[in-house]
Amino acid sequence: MIENYQLRYFLAVVETGSFTKAAKRVFVTQPTLSAGIKKLELDLGSKLFDRTSRRVFLTESGTRFVPHAKSILYQLNLAEADIKSTGRSHLLRLGVLMTIPSSIVANILAAFKREISGLVTELFDGTEQEIQNRLDEGKIDIALTIIRPTLKQEKIPLYKEGYSIALADHHPLTKSDPIHPAEFAGEATIVRSRCEILSETSRFFTDHNVRPRLVYKTNQDERALSMVAAGVGFTTMPDHYTMEGVKRVKMIGYDFQREIGLLKTAYQLSEERNDLLDQFINFTKSHLPEITYES
Repeated sequence: MIENYQLRYFLAVVETGSFTKAAKRVFVTQPTLSAGIKKLELDLGSKLFDRTSRRVFLTESGTRFVPHAKSILYQLNLAEADIKSTGRSHLLRLGVLMTIPSSIVANILAAFKREISGLVTELFDGTEQEIQNRLDEGKIDIALTIIRPTLKQEKIPLYKEGYSIALADHHPLTKSDPIHPAEFAGEATIVRSRCEILSETSRFFTDHNVRPRLVYKTNQDERALSMVAAGVGFTTMPDHYTMEGVKRVKMIGYDFQREIGLLKTAYQLSEERNDLLDQFINFTKSHLPEITYES
């Protein structure tokens, strides 16, 4: 009989493309994960992965099994959420793109909790792809993330913003706005490892024959901004990130943009939970202008 943990192991390998990374994601050792995958293949009577020294590939059977695994996990997660919420409180399972300032999310949730008595919020922080995976698996019901036209979920656009340079307010380059990319040659830079346009930013500097000096790499945006304020280096960030001691300036030709909005699960929910999501959507749309700023 196929077990829940086997499906989680399988999808973790699919999403990460690696047994090692998948094991870290589901918090088990690699031998434990490999054993779970092997048992799943025995239960199904078919090989799911082909492995080389560098990569893991889905077999034809594995490819066919992906949507079934997601559907099964979705039903399990949906049932769990319904049981948690029955007779106790409203349950909001929210995914949040980790490159959205925490102040925006905190202010929305604080205000919404004042509106909804007994609200329980389950939060998940992740990358754009991680959030999409959890929507597909039914682990979250709605997400505050990047909106793209190809997504299958119901899309509720909220705001658009660009990306710009974050500098310590005492840095000499703050006197110029916008700044030419050449001005950053040799400058100390802080890399935000979870930035969704990290590769595009690297290519932008390379195309301008500019090589900033890497001094710090972090997956925590608020920490990156704190180090900018401390004068450790500069970084590139979405425009809504602000902090005392940091000045935001534009860079010539660095015209990337993103659209932030809500993605609502495409699966059928109970009437009560669907009503809660609609309340959250309408609340967020009406309150967002009060808790963000126009850059």
